Amino acid sequence: MVTDVIEKISLNTSTTKKPVPRYKVLLHNDDFNPMDYVVQILMQTISGMTRPQAAEIMMEAHISGTALVITCAFEPAEFYRETLKNHGLSSSIEPDE
Repeated sequence: MVTDVIEKISLNTSTTKKPVPRYKVLLHNDDFNPMDYVVQILMQTISGMTRPQAAEIMMEAHISGTALVITCAFEPAEFYRETLKNHGLSSSIEPDE
């Protein structure tokens, strides 16, 4: 009888984990910062980003106006956006749908 109650409680209180919402960090093109500077700041801001990856992101922003830098949880996304902003780069975050 006690076992039946425990099983019912376990079934009623089971939790399902929802995936953590993810956010895109976007780099916006500007006419002020030199391309090499943008590449350098991207590499400094995003751990593990290589020069070719940073150059590709910079060129995408230059050509199309915006480029995806990284997709991550909200708090790191805010941190990356603020860090880029503090280095004079224009960026934003938006939900990854």
